[in-house]
Amino acid sequence: MILVLEDEITQDQKSNIRSILFTEGCVVREMTEAGQNIIGALGKVGQNIEFFEKLPGVASVISISTAFKLVSRQMHPEDTLVQIGDVVVGGERIAIIAGPCAIESREQALTTAREVRRYGAVMFRGGAFKPRTSPYSFQGLGEEGLKILAEVRETTGLRVVTEMTSTAQADMMMKYVDAVQIGARNMQNFELLKCVGRIGKPVILKRGLSSTIEEWLMSAEYILSEGNDHVILCERGIRTFEPYTRNTLDLSAIPVLKNLTHLPVIIDPSHATGIREKVIPMARAAIAAGADGLMIEVHHNPDEALSDGPQSLYPTQFGQLTRDIYVIAPVIGKQLDFDYLDKATAVDHLGKANGTGLQRAAFLGEMGTFSHKACTQYFGDKVTAVPAPSFKTIFEGVKNGEVDFGIVPVENSLTGSIHENYDLLLEYDLKIVGEIALRIIHHLIGKPGAEIENIKRVLSVSWPFSSAACFWSNMTTGNWLRSRTPPGLSRRSVKRRISQMQPLPAKKPRQSTEWKSSQKALRPIRATIHGL
Repeated sequence: MILVLEDEITQDQKSNIRSILFTEGCVVREMTEAGQNIIGALGKVGQNIEFFEKLPGVASVISISTAFKLVSRQMHPEDTLVQIGDVVVGGERIAIIAGPCAIESREQALTTAREVRRYGAVMFRGGAFKPRTSPYSFQGLGEEGLKILAEVRETTGLRVVTEMTSTAQADMMMKYVDAVQIGARNMQNFELLKCVGRIGKPVILKRGLSSTIEEWLMSAEYILSEGNDHVILCERGIRTFEPYTRNTLDLSAIPVLKNLTHLPVIIDPSHATGIREKVIPMARAAIAAGADGLMIEVHHNPDEALSDGPQSLYPTQFGQLTRDIYVIAPVIGKQLDFDYLDKATAVDHLGKANGTGLQRAAFLGEMGTFSHKACTQYFGDKVTAVPAPSFKTIFEGVKNGEVDFGIVPVENSLTGSIHENYDLLLEYDLKIVGEIALRIIHHLIGKPGAEIENIKRVLSVSWPFSSAACFWSNMTTGNWLRSRTPPGLSRRSVKRRISQMQPLPAKKPRQSTEWKSSQKALRPIRATIHGL
């Protein structure tokens, strides 16, 4: 169950709650979610929910209805971000893991690693221990393969991931690799799951060949129950009666998992299809369905591969795939960043050069705006985002060294150039060092039950009005009064203005629509306006 704590709870009250839960035999985890302090309690308790609701300092109690607890989105409503070196899986940027099925030689691994890094991969995969169907097939190089993976990391900067098949390999995994993979055949090897939970390395957990989603999540629960919450789920296809592909890729698992769990989800279309020509279209579909990343088999010479050559992409095919993903990603609100690793290295260098170890980027508005989203998609968490009240303030901040970067819009696919920022670029001696394309969605919102034809007044900053010009021109309900707010006005200030506005006179009072000032009550009405 989840205990939501009151904002004014005292430390003594919190200690009392924890003490009661420990006495009941619960595993207790204290977290902060969406600004609320919560305590997650796992275990069978003797008291009923009403008992805990009456405890001093408890605002409410929520029962977790699923068999899996720690991986449940009920326990952890916000998405988990798994950090592997400079790479974050589950965030604003698509993570591409690529490499051969098996490490065959030093030359093969380094050649392939350089190619996949060139085309946008941020991590390198390669098996050193290979569980094969036949005992006579290539079983991997063992520790020698792990040493080659470590050299790949040192040479290319790519973090490395490999499959762990036995608890006896734990010390070697700790020594050589950045993340471990639990393969489909070992998804329910519970001793192995407990082991990777204890070693603390990030874990990529593949779905079993014939496993249900609940069984898969219960396996993840084993890892989290040992204290390791750095888990990534990987859908790699399930066994069905269809003979035309190696497995059947269950893309419907992506939205299902996004609803059930907070863990990031990646897709392995190579093992799912088993055929090179089918990997690219399924990879594109996976990103469109909402996957956080891909695991792709790539080999510099697939025809000579010792393992899974027919499903391995040539490097040039992998390059074409990443260019396709670059185009698709913004549609679902993400980015594929070809400069991901180089950018992280440069930001670290700049942070050390200025003596603070920190880099800051200014953007217009407040946290959660599209400019803030552009900042997080371009820099990730390597740079601290700083809100600014105007575009000129951003330029002044960069010029004076108060911030290191500025995020400003310059083009809109519907309305053209942002002339103010072009003028500022001419005025200030500053350079454009990067660019990002972002999909913009404006929601027209009102109180529940409001009908779009009855709206009399719309409050917004200026640019959504121009971005949505095609929407306004198609409206047949008459002229709306458009009230503009200053660009840097905070969301709280906008809400206050809305609450202070008086309804306009209407011929039929029952048709006039007042704006709801409570943010929780707002919801999108039928119109959504898009621009890039």
